Amino acid sequence: MPAPVPPFTRETAIAKVRLAEDGWNSRDPARVALVYTPDSIWRNRAEFPRGRDAIIAFLTRKWARELDYRLIKELWAFTDDRIAVRFAYEWHDDSGQWFRSYGNENWQFDTEGLMHHRYASINDLPIKEGERKYFWPLGRRPDDHPGLSELGL
Repeated sequence: MPAPVPPFTRETAIAKVRLAEDGWNSRDPARVALVYTPDSIWRNRAEFPRGRDAIIAFLTRKWARELDYRLIKELWAFTDDRIAVRFAYEWHDDSGQWFRSYGNENWQFDTEGLMHHRYASINDLPIKEGERKYFWPLGRRPDDHPGLSELGL
């Protein structure tokens, strides 16, 4: 199936969200940056990357700090060229402290299906290792792994 492009239906919006989740779970900044327009505008917490080079630099720093990163995204709402998602990811820092980071993203796409605006709001919750819920091997979340709603997140 080719990558979904606007106008989105419920099914293509869900597919777009899963493709985004899969890309981010690869933890490959260059691969992830290719789904954004060359002049993409982001807000991620207190950072405002603009363009693919800045996105690659941002993601490289992020995944050097957020170790054993595993992410689940879920569709919240959509229109013709916009998608809103909620997400949660688990990671630990270099001291071994685990976190679950919760957030929401608003996305806007061009006619080719590349994201040109991404606005993310994120909160980090320190958790104990025994409170983790994501245990799949690093990489793509298995299709039979529960999503956010099924996990009560």
